[in-house]
Amino acid sequence: MEKPNQKPPAKKLTKHEIAKKIVKEDEKQQVLKEIMRGTKQRTFGQKSADWMTEWVGSWTFIVLLFIFMAIWMTLNIYMVIYRWDPYPFILLNFVLSCLAAIQAPIILMSQKRQTDRDRVKAEHDYRINRKAELEIEDMQKDLEIIKQLIRGTKK
Repeated sequence: MEKPNQKPPAKKLTKHEIAKKIVKEDEKQQVLKEIMRGTKQRTFGQKSADWMTEWVGSWTFIVLLFIFMAIWMTLNIYMVIYRWDPYPFILLNFVLSCLAAIQAPIILMSQKRQTDRDRVKAEHDYRINRKAELEIEDMQKDLEIIKQLIRGTKK
């Protein structure tokens, strides 16, 4: 006889339903291959852009650029005969402007590729989190059934 306070047991998912919800191992491997493909199969230009982005974003580059600018200005101020770029250093300004104009699109290309890799990784993480959530839901349903069975045997 069923007791009036007892809830009916939660519906247990079939293996087919669980298989539909869970991210398959093949899918995980495919996503991982896609992530790795993004970093391994780069063209020479892409590798160069990534290297330049890494180099230009380092303290070594910044310090060397300041040293170069200081030497340039010092030589032009103290040179008596051959002042190729007298104060206000218009040539130096032009060189730095060209450097910035070339670096900016190259850095943006590298950042775009990194964003694409991060997006794929985020999608992969989402799938894994979703799988864990579904498995936890299934475990909670099983625990609810076990609780109900235990309550039923106690009374």
